[in-house]
Amino acid sequence: MTTPIRSGDLLRFGLLAAGAVVHREAVRRIESLRERTTGQGLLTDLTSLWIFAAALSVPLPLVFGLTGVVHLHSWYRGSSLYRKLFSAATMVLAPTAAVAVLQLVQPAGYPIVPQGPPGLVVLIGAGTVFWLVNYALVVGAMIMSDPLQPARQVLGNPSEQIVVAAALGLGVGFAVTLTFAPWLIAVLMITVFALHRALLLPHFQQAARTDSKTGLLTVGFWREAAGRELERARRLADPLGVLMLDLDHFKLFNDRMGHLVGDQVLRAVADELRSQTRPYDLVGRFGGEEFVILLPGVGTAQVEHIADRIRERISQLRVLVDSPHDRPATVDGISVSIGAAVRPNDGDEIDDLLLAADGALLAAKTAGRDRVRLATR
Repeated sequence: MTTPIRSGDLLRFGLLAAGAVVHREAVRRIESLRERTTGQGLLTDLTSLWIFAAALSVPLPLVFGLTGVVHLHSWYRGSSLYRKLFSAATMVLAPTAAVAVLQLVQPAGYPIVPQGPPGLVVLIGAGTVFWLVNYALVVGAMIMSDPLQPARQVLGNPSEQIVVAAALGLGVGFAVTLTFAPWLIAVLMITVFALHRALLLPHFQQAARTDSKTGLLTVGFWREAAGRELERARRLADPLGVLMLDLDHFKLFNDRMGHLVGDQVLRAVADELRSQTRPYDLVGRFGGEEFVILLPGVGTAQVEHIADRIRERISQLRVLVDSPHDRPATVDGISVSIGAAVRPNDGDEIDDLLLAADGALLAAKTAGRDRVRLATR
């Protein structure tokens, strides 16, 4: 049985539509920046706030109408049409599933604001269903569009899903406000704008910490984190290893195949360095084709073995790249020279360890490259 649309429903719909458009207009620059910093990965916005509030406040046809308003506005502002069509489709299915849960306690009539602890359980259930349907559809579409994407790119940053939970909670707040005191929506809008600005924080943090070409730590953040590890090593009287790595004859890759191919080789080497180190090791790009690794708890007996294993793995790399002639090509014959230093034998400051490892790296290159050398005092 279709729920009739009443004048109160239209009023709530109008307030939600106006709020959604004002919100999206106010945060256009923030969203543009987030899209540029996220690239092709999973990007969370606060659209679910308005759609979930509508699911609680107005009949489903008006929820679909609000979905149309929100995504038509995005398309008008220059967003990709096919992406917005798919996003709109998810925002039709997700509230439909949520409403099915809500109607377990209130089969007819809007707004739906369940009361008491049982009502809270129903609201949490409806929000969970809304999130799960939306998330599963988006992740499924990304996998189908490119099955080879890294899992971390497809699944997105877990902190983004906390933002979705906050948005759904605000959606409940909007629905309650629309029911009992619609004029207070302006106050809640301040919270929405503050939350949206907070969405930028992880992106700024990531940009400050991560090298854009390789995904490794920037040298600045590496030094900061290495300083903390060094303090810890001093307190515990633990050893600490530092590796300096330089790709041999890397300029030849750039000269022969172009800088874009060189960048792909850098990314492949960075991925290999990540796979050959522990989660708590610090792997950074030192500059150009140089990398640096800090190995907590690693002494002289282990550091040479670790460095030689990394050197051997990189020598086995075969990197499938896009050639300048738009034909796939394979780059092999990659080699790396590595210099190693260990605290406390080679120094007790980060700069001293880097200097010692750099001297060992120079010795490795002078000896013929594709080899490991330990620092000597």
